[in-house]
Amino acid sequence: MTNRYQQARDAFRWNVPARFNIGVDACDRWADGSGRLALIFETEAGEVRHWSFDRMRQVSNQLANCWRKAGLGVGDRVAILLPQAPETGIAHLAAYKSGAIAVPLFTLFGPDALQFRLADSGARILVTNAGGLAKIRPLLDDLPALERIYLVEEDESVDVLRAVGAAHAEPGAMPETRVDELPSRPAVLAFHASIADQPDAFESVDTAAEDPAVIIYTSGTTGKPKGVLHAHRVLLGHLPGVEMSHGSFPRPGDLIWTPADWAWIGGLLDVLLPAWHHGVPVLARRFAKFDAPAAFDLMSRHQVTCTFLPPTALRMLRLVPSPRARWPLTLRSAASGGEPLGKELLEWGVAELGLTLHEFYGQTECNMIVSACAPLFDTSPGNIGKPALGHRVEIIDDDGSVLPRGTLGQIAVEVPDPVMFLRYWNNPVATAEKFIGNYLATGDSGIMDDAGFVRFVGRTDDVITSAGYRIGPGPIEDCLLSHPAVREAAVVGVPDAQRTEIVKAFIVLRDGAQPGDDLVRSIQDHVRNRLSAYEYPRAVEFIDALPVTATGKIIRKELARRG
Repeated sequence: MTNRYQQARDAFRWNVPARFNIGVDACDRWADGSGRLALIFETEAGEVRHWSFDRMRQVSNQLANCWRKAGLGVGDRVAILLPQAPETGIAHLAAYKSGAIAVPLFTLFGPDALQFRLADSGARILVTNAGGLAKIRPLLDDLPALERIYLVEEDESVDVLRAVGAAHAEPGAMPETRVDELPSRPAVLAFHASIADQPDAFESVDTAAEDPAVIIYTSGTTGKPKGVLHAHRVLLGHLPGVEMSHGSFPRPGDLIWTPADWAWIGGLLDVLLPAWHHGVPVLARRFAKFDAPAAFDLMSRHQVTCTFLPPTALRMLRLVPSPRARWPLTLRSAASGGEPLGKELLEWGVAELGLTLHEFYGQTECNMIVSACAPLFDTSPGNIGKPALGHRVEIIDDDGSVLPRGTLGQIAVEVPDPVMFLRYWNNPVATAEKFIGNYLATGDSGIMDDAGFVRFVGRTDDVITSAGYRIGPGPIEDCLLSHPAVREAAVVGVPDAQRTEIVKAFIVLRDGAQPGDDLVRSIQDHVRNRLSAYEYPRAVEFIDALPVTATGKIIRKELARRG
């Protein structure tokens, strides 16, 4: 059989020009007066608004002019604390076209998380809404670099909109009647009102592809969050992985949606910006709390064709019976990354969605470097996929030497690579530690077989050493999910005098299942019989919910601390 993957890999060539700007590429080149659709925004109240690339260009240019007038310079940081919404995309586009550095922030962050990221980045401007302002107000004394907050006007601020400019000479300034409710520093300005009189033409900064564009902070599960600084080229670096993860992308009539917040690399650079690079419209609808039936209904009503669904979302969708019988879905592709899906979810995707779920792998520092792609090769449970076109992925040892195929080691990416980060912000020591020889080391353990398939074993710290065996949590968790009583599962190693560590499973039960010794034995036998005797969980604990990061990844270290 013809090796379609190898042919595509041999033919692939990177096309990264010396001068490149994300804002121009993802918006302006499509704003040709045709009214081409860029965004469908559904509000929490169910109102649907359509935004064209022409309109996105106009408003982002007005915002960029407003910022330039306010003194925003090349390399200055602009923090964006908003959910999926038109203003979120507009702020990103304006920052890139201004030569500034965007700093996306998750709306569910608490005060400590926000204070660290805003202070560490030294953001001069913040774009947020009323909820974000309420979180930020107590932190302002510790954010001396923050000069201006642009407040997106929402329904509850209609009175502010009507009075904008009435009490202050500066256009867009918040009215005097609300001064007692607003901080005296930094200046707080109404987003749309402050840009309404700005020109809609803007000369974008002529950025190099290597110039900084965005800082995305890690979740901080292994210490303090690190600010991952990416160049403008990062968008182009994402494209092969994005295109593979949807089988082929784009196709005429495509509409893409993700429940992942645009503050994370998965929402921003796996969905929003790659779609706009291709001129594909994006559906914006971020649920305050993910609801599986509502997600199916949303995708059905808007005829979504492509989606990125994190594993946590997929596990919740899996609990909904007969989705295709209940909703007329038009999905042709569903991509997922962040945690291995496992056999149970992959089989569910085929049976219930009629789709091969395409797994992909990467991390904030170097994303979308491995992907499944059914048109190029058959997928198999337990493997993520193969290196995305253009990326050179290997398994290395602690000295940076490439290991033989079939050997467990660390997943690594050869330098240079267009999708690779520039450095950690304000953290040269961590930057140096991220590289081993000529490779960026992911910190994840894995195996590459003779056919080039990559199997993710786990975070290097998550691998369990038991009686001489090195055990990854993924296959055990996948097996546990196939037990009829198990809703969610996580596996860690806990200290044991005889075996070094034993496997312990933390289980969230399905509704109606009752914890007890009989169920523990049933779960243990289920793994012992389906996997192996050395992998079954010698300890089982039932809990109400698994601890997860803001992006839905299981925090196994927290479980390990519980013992």
